[in-house]
Amino acid sequence: MPIAFLEVLVGVVILSRAGDDFVEGAVGLATSVRLSPVLVGAVIIGFGTSVPEMVVSGIAAYNGDLDLGVGNVVGSNVANLSLVLAVAALIVPVLVTRAVLAREAPTAVLAVILFAYLASDGLSTTDGIILLMCLALVLVWVVGGARDDRHVTAGSDGSGVWRHAGRTGVGLAGTVAGAQLLVWGAMAVASRLGLTGGFIGFTLVAAGTSVPELATAVIAARKKQTDLILGNLLGSNVFNSLAVGGLIAVISPGAIRSEGLRTVGLMTMVGVTILAWVAMVTRRRVHRLEGAVLVVCWVAAVVGLASVE
Repeated sequence: MPIAFLEVLVGVVILSRAGDDFVEGAVGLATSVRLSPVLVGAVIIGFGTSVPEMVVSGIAAYNGDLDLGVGNVVGSNVANLSLVLAVAALIVPVLVTRAVLAREAPTAVLAVILFAYLASDGLSTTDGIILLMCLALVLVWVVGGARDDRHVTAGSDGSGVWRHAGRTGVGLAGTVAGAQLLVWGAMAVASRLGLTGGFIGFTLVAAGTSVPELATAVIAARKKQTDLILGNLLGSNVFNSLAVGGLIAVISPGAIRSEGLRTVGLMTMVGVTILAWVAMVTRRRVHRLEGAVLVVCWVAAVVGLASVE
């Protein structure tokens, strides 16, 4: 058991560092080749922050533990809009921009609802194709919107391209290694404690893969630069639901054995997403009270999931 927990801890540490290197390298690479800021923010960073979830869930699905993969997606989506957003809101009110209300928020709500609907009866290869097709449509929409953005990043003369590409590659390799350790450790913990992969994925693994988002949100909140927090969290949930969900459905289609994950987990994911969206629409910012309510929702979800399991 101590070795399993050590694997989880080391995996989380490597994921946090490697994930940050991957995102920073990818953003630097995109800037060097003069991509639009819209594409950098919405696509590069949105995808980058979901890489830990994608690698962890992909490895779990490949190893035949679909529940662990789905639990990670569901738990990460819940953690992003409860724990991560709540921690930021407890530090300083998180402002909601018009762009977030018009684009990221409705897209995230629809993506989460679609994933929950498909996953409620298990995931098939067809479901995976549907999710990936929806991801493609979202990317086309984002790219189309970026065409109206006439400003491009200053970029460089190309001298930094290889440096950023190298950092991206090292970050990706580290993410894969950290994810493998985290999956091994989580599966061992679940086996020793008699817990399901769905519960471990929703709690321990999801918390681990959400560390990069949490660190970014805390730093941004302390600097009172909260305008990007929601966009990044919502974008991460879109990629989690469509990209990661689609990938694991294609890799390992099948039924979700965990009853708690199919009921409490999926319902909580949809409920927290809608609750956060209502707070954004009605008050145009997320205050400490809403943050406290979101934390209570996460705790209630874990207790409810444990009772069903």
